[in-house]
Amino acid sequence: MHIGPKNLITDVAGLRVGQAQDARLRSGCTVLTADRPFTAAVHIMGGAPGTRETDLLAPDKLVQQVDALVLAGGSAFGLDACSGVADALRAQGRGFAVGDQRVPIVPGAILFDLLNGGDKAWLRNPYYDLGQQAFRAATEDFSLGTTGAGYGAATGYWKGGVGSASLVLPSGLTVGALVAVNALGSVTVNDGPQFWAAAWERNREFGGLGPSPQLAPRDAPLPRKRMGEATTIAIVATDASLTQAQAQRMATAAHDGMARAIVPSHTPLDGDLIFAAATGEKTLGDPLTDTFQIGHAAAICLARAIARAIYESQPMAGDLQPCYRQHHGG
Repeated sequence: MHIGPKNLITDVAGLRVGQAQDARLRSGCTVLTADRPFTAAVHIMGGAPGTRETDLLAPDKLVQQVDALVLAGGSAFGLDACSGVADALRAQGRGFAVGDQRVPIVPGAILFDLLNGGDKAWLRNPYYDLGQQAFRAATEDFSLGTTGAGYGAATGYWKGGVGSASLVLPSGLTVGALVAVNALGSVTVNDGPQFWAAAWERNREFGGLGPSPQLAPRDAPLPRKRMGEATTIAIVATDASLTQAQAQRMATAAHDGMARAIVPSHTPLDGDLIFAAATGEKTLGDPLTDTFQIGHAAAICLARAIARAIYESQPMAGDLQPCYRQHHGG
């Protein structure tokens, strides 16, 4: 396997990512979309998720494809970003056809960033407008670090952010990951600079320091965030033609990548979840072999994307946590 040309989820042809943030609010959102609907699924392992329209992503439900997926800050308020995206899609004539009406399908998930020092005393929910801005900004190239849904994110120690990564399989299929990291746990080993995800790094994409000489954490790391301030939300994608059940299996396998990169992950206090997206541009060769490799690649991409999110975070006034590269360079 080798990384795609951009090392972004948009190496999956047809996908675009848009992001918007508000410096005063200290929050934002990230939107994944495409020119036509794509198969989507979800798997939730955290104990405190915040979601919209995830029930319809089960393989036994009527709607099998979506028009966009949304990751947002703002806790429950951030779900309104999905409404902004849905209205923008409807204005383009997009959506599930019901008679002469179109209903855009826009599942989303949120992370908690309400206590990060930003101005949250709004009179009108700001996430609707942020969702529209992010959708309209969608392109194949996008920034990592302090941007979009990760603009006000934090981890157990380092400032959080948005990350992405990709891989091209020997079969020619492409897999990518997109993540907003706001975890209760830690992405680095104990108090050292090495990332838990180091074994999966490609081309020094998060510093090239390699694995830690400390083979295991000394103790379970104590949270440095207040309880409830957590959640890592992600999307893994492929250009393969997958059923919704196969896409759900890809999302399930990708949770291995989250566990490799964040210690601890999937806690009762995190809303950790992963969406899966499949554009259907390429058919599977051997379904068993290809779906196995897609899931494995999704886990690798997500682990790398999580580390890249922290590595690429940028400092700004009022930060409550240090940026990784301020302390460890790169």
